[in-house]
Amino acid sequence: MASSTDQIPNDLTIAEEEQDLPKEIKEKKKKGQLRTGLTTGTTASAATKAALYTLLTKKIVHEIQVTLPKGMMVKLPIKWTQVTHSSVTCAVIKDGGDDPDVTHGAEICSTVEFTSDIGTIQIEGGVGVGKVTKPGLGLPIGSWAINPVPMKMIKDSVNEILTSIAPSPSSVGLRITIAVPKGAELALKTDNPRLGILGGISILGTTGIVLPYSTASFAAAIRQGLDVGIAQKADTFILTTGGRSEDFMKKLLGDKYPDHCYVQMGDFAGYSVKQCHDKGVKKIFIGGFIGKLTKIAMGVKQTHVRGSHVSMDFMAQLAREAGASEEIINLILNANTARHVSEIIDSHSTTGFYNLVCREAARQLESYSGKDLKIEVILFDFEGKLAGRFST
Repeated sequence: MASSTDQIPNDLTIAEEEQDLPKEIKEKKKKGQLRTGLTTGTTASAATKAALYTLLTKKIVHEIQVTLPKGMMVKLPIKWTQVTHSSVTCAVIKDGGDDPDVTHGAEICSTVEFTSDIGTIQIEGGVGVGKVTKPGLGLPIGSWAINPVPMKMIKDSVNEILTSIAPSPSSVGLRITIAVPKGAELALKTDNPRLGILGGISILGTTGIVLPYSTASFAAAIRQGLDVGIAQKADTFILTTGGRSEDFMKKLLGDKYPDHCYVQMGDFAGYSVKQCHDKGVKKIFIGGFIGKLTKIAMGVKQTHVRGSHVSMDFMAQLAREAGASEEIINLILNANTARHVSEIIDSHSTTGFYNLVCREAARQLESYSGKDLKIEVILFDFEGKLAGRFST
């Protein structure tokens, strides 16, 4: 591990080293065998382009070609088209490829209609598209959660159709409404409610393509969570390894910290700590369980190379420091998992072991932040009981 922030590689390299995927996924990703998908932004653009084409020509299409931000073209099938006397709605199914995103398979619709506001194209959200209610997202409060790149893609798709079909593009006024029928339900499985995006999902995408298990996507979600909290004057964050550890941290800390102070970092502990440092955060809590915190304590870079297995030698060394007998040390050296080690420690009432795990985790994470950021590591047992704690 680096001993100062000057030696730390760029942030995404840190995140790449930390990502802990199942072996089969890791192999497929390495070999380029995971199927890419398309973003909600690309899907919404396709639905819009097809609806506008039908509105202008009265011809229903079953697939449509969309230009992605870097110029590549993709064809998407149209699921269904509904025509009324004044509007056309098209639906496209969002295909996330092999990425485990909750929006995979979601129906994304676009309704296009003429307005009397000639020369103006209005793009808004409808059912299942969220609205922004908090600062820090790069979108005005009160606006629809349609990010800038998807918004541009939709406009570009409209202009392509108008230029090729309409006699004079500036003589047309249009209202475009993007809707996701199950968006409100899907949003509850995302960070949107915590980020202050209410009522539905966001229409996202910077390249138009979904790269399965993308480190950049996970990293962006962490940054976004921090930015929303910082915009609301938060200087302390609670970083957790997942939903259960977050629930246990909330129970432990009570109502001292609002929801926007909680960020799920997953595997990306070093990356998250460096982001907190770079953004001027004063203190962070790290909450997790024996497995993930031991990997952090060992140094996530080394554990990634070893296949993300915890070292029994390392755990035995900490147990020896905590005063464990040679009998316990031998049991640990022959243990199968970090959880197995915790069962050995608990059954022999070895005190102080979990505090040492937290201490080593804090020391490792401190290398991403120097001494500027106060770090407190908290280890829970699997029932949510506080087992270990250490603060720098």
